[in-house]
Amino acid sequence: MTSGTGSTPATGSTPATGSTPATGSTPATGSHAPSRGASTPPATPDPATPDPATRRRGRPPRAESGDTRDRILAAARAEFSERGYEKTSVRGIAKAAGVDSALVHHYFGTKEQMFEAAIEVAFAPALKGRDAVLAGPLADAGERMTRMIFGLWENPATRTPLLAIVRSAVNNDTAAAALRRLVSAQLLRRIAGELGTEDAELRAELAAAQLVGTAMLRYVIKVEPLASADVEQVIARLAPVVQTHLTGA
Repeated sequence: MTSGTGSTPATGSTPATGSTPATGSTPATGSHAPSRGASTPPATPDPATPDPATRRRGRPPRAESGDTRDRILAAARAEFSERGYEKTSVRGIAKAAGVDSALVHHYFGTKEQMFEAAIEVAFAPALKGRDAVLAGPLADAGERMTRMIFGLWENPATRTPLLAIVRSAVNNDTAAAALRRLVSAQLLRRIAGELGTEDAELRAELAAAQLVGTAMLRYVIKVEPLASADVEQVIARLAPVVQTHLTGA
């Protein structure tokens, strides 16, 4: 007779733990559904498209660079004219131009370099006029040179930057040196080269001194009656003196 203990015990049956456990099933995290709280990762930015936030501080897009540079130059001429070299600062130029100071340094470097760039632009009409002075016979060079210089001072568009140059140069050695380099290298030496005399450079400098001195008295210091005299009268009196400096005995 089979006893109760001889029967197949309950423990001999396939236990519940022998079945495929719940942990053996494909977990929820393995399904295609995203886990709770997961977010879509951010898209990788296209390296070909620069992020405006990472653009170097103070530097505009290329399309704006030409206009920005011109705006800075215009602001620099105005600041140097109104305040002179000593009282003008790169920060003040930047503020007047509506840009960051770093942008001024990017385009022009130091304050001295900024001044040289400003006066070179302002002096451009004089450099063009230099060619007109040398275009005709030397016998008339004095009158052409005189008319060229006073034509610049009589024109309001060119008078303002000239005032900036003169006021800065007479008050600051750095500004004076920058102006001297420009005038000597690009104006007076060219004129002296056409004179063909041993003292040609001295002659050209004396002619320039005659004109610059008269212009300062008339337009900067405004000494009367010179300041209000008819410009043609002034030219008629000065031209023969300038001619003597250039070619006279």
